[in-house]
Amino acid sequence: MSDEKQKPQILNTELVAESRLFKVEAVHLKFSNGVERVYERMRSSGRGAVMLVPMLNDDTLLLIREYSAGTHSYELGFPKGLIDPGETALEAGNRELMEEIGYGARTLLPMKQVSLAPGYFGSRMDILLARDLYPEQREGDEPEPLEVVPWPIDQLAQLMALPEFSEARSICGLYLLQDWLRREEA
Repeated sequence: MSDEKQKPQILNTELVAESRLFKVEAVHLKFSNGVERVYERMRSSGRGAVMLVPMLNDDTLLLIREYSAGTHSYELGFPKGLIDPGETALEAGNRELMEEIGYGARTLLPMKQVSLAPGYFGSRMDILLARDLYPEQREGDEPEPLEVVPWPIDQLAQLMALPEFSEARSICGLYLLQDWLRREEA
């Protein structure tokens, strides 16, 4: 690995745009070689997010199909959501499972914390493996019911080939699951 680089000095930040969901700030930076630049970034709420890779049993995953405004399409992926104030990632994960797929999990295993577009967004997401599921439905904030899609674990290559399974975080979760399954078999 390379030596630790000195981070740029933040000279100042200013809010340049704001919507109901996002705040964009300009960050004036000075790098160690004297070069100054202005970057734009979405200000993080600091809450973080979770995504669940739910295993209904040893042979079946549960996915959801939901509308994605960014692509104006229905996408197939794993349940996910924001961590509410006062919640841990595990508590938020179990709540999201109940709201989105109608199951809770007796076992939630942290697999990895990932960054989301770190070049302009400071948020992080905890990816959790959900096992030993039990039926429990809670009211969520989705505008329409989500379609829950059971998927056989022995058909993960076919899942990866589907055009509607394209969201990078879900693909990351799938690779983490495959690695976990290999370690369990060893």
